[in-house]
Amino acid sequence: MISRSQSEALFEKSKTYFPGGVNSPVRAFKSVEGTPLFIKRGDGANIWDEDSNQFIDFCCSWGPLILGHNNQKVYESIVAALQNGASFGAPTRLENQLAELILPRIPFVEKLRFVSSGTEAVMSALRLARGYTGKNKIIKFEGCYHGHVDALLVKAGSGLATLGTSSSAGVTESLANDTIVLPLNDVEALKACIVEYKDEIACAIIEPIPANNGLLLQEKTFLLVLRELCTENGILLFFDEVISGFRVSFGGAAAYYGIYPDIVSYGKIIGGGLPVGAYGASNEIMAMIAPDGPVYQAGTLSGNPVAMAAGIAQLSVCAEPDFYAKLEEKTQFFVQRINKYANSKNYPFELVTIGSIFWLSFNGKKRIANADEINPDMTSFKIVHRELLNRGVYLGPSGYEVGFISQAHEFESLETAANKFCEALDVVFES
Repeated sequence: MISRSQSEALFEKSKTYFPGGVNSPVRAFKSVEGTPLFIKRGDGANIWDEDSNQFIDFCCSWGPLILGHNNQKVYESIVAALQNGASFGAPTRLENQLAELILPRIPFVEKLRFVSSGTEAVMSALRLARGYTGKNKIIKFEGCYHGHVDALLVKAGSGLATLGTSSSAGVTESLANDTIVLPLNDVEALKACIVEYKDEIACAIIEPIPANNGLLLQEKTFLLVLRELCTENGILLFFDEVISGFRVSFGGAAAYYGIYPDIVSYGKIIGGGLPVGAYGASNEIMAMIAPDGPVYQAGTLSGNPVAMAAGIAQLSVCAEPDFYAKLEEKTQFFVQRINKYANSKNYPFELVTIGSIFWLSFNGKKRIANADEINPDMTSFKIVHRELLNRGVYLGPSGYEVGFISQAHEFESLETAANKFCEALDVVFES
């Protein structure tokens, strides 16, 4: 077992300061074993905790560190921006420069609004959808996570097309009742819902690559039908690309699948890992946003110059030719080695993958497209997580979360991590 004495001491102290000792719930390691690791530093594909344990990192700050930790170009851009000041609450040239990098490469987005997080982007874009359409209800899909927005912290009702019910204390039923929760990959449920509520629905929001409750890869045909039905019935299609945006391709899942939404949200990847998000749409829809229109949204740190500088540095690299092809090649190198080993041992396990994202599925080789198909028994993941930590490999501490490959992951370290992964699987299935 690795030493966690420093992390343990820090965690005991943190519990006197913060609910559960953390500032975001999953960090508490409740889903796995042991004390959460307190991370001291990161460089390239590696992180070190306060006990000086070194890990190959596949969390990558939950995805945005697509170039790895402490990337030199991003670091230098942050330092240069800081030398001019950390925040102004006023426009800067850097906002224009990041927009000029993004907008020409994403044809369905004509204007952006920078905000401070993915949750804020989704919250603001939902308000925009309601303001633009004059309608109140929202379709969301079971298994898709859209941040801690009140109207989206809901679970499915008792039928295929029923109003949602609150899944968090503090979320009123009146808010939840404006959200219709549908199963993923179910065209008939979607059609039935639209027949019943089409005159009340402002937008349908979906993670086109659901990656917050397992990696629930959808059939492209389902997304195409969703696009078609939204268009036919005057419903805005909202792609939440906080995870998939700039991760599976520069244009996210929309470009990957060739299906363009009406509204899109992005997350911290556009700021090199610093607190930032964005939402965007056509000129017509974005004209509703203040000060041009009646939909109000504001933020002191929106377009923060340090985050903009980091984003320019990171996305300039992502925009280089073959960046995503090379990243997927690394991912396949890693995933295929592990899956080939699991197959050779006849383990009921596989790494599910798209682009540079992967997920640990202990459901055999069955394709999982809906959240209710995931085996809720996370015992196997807990063991794998523990064994990998003891071997110097870090995954996010939840079996429902995905892992990420960054540009900084070299083939040698990927092979090392894959071998350790196979050892961890042996502990699960041969004990």
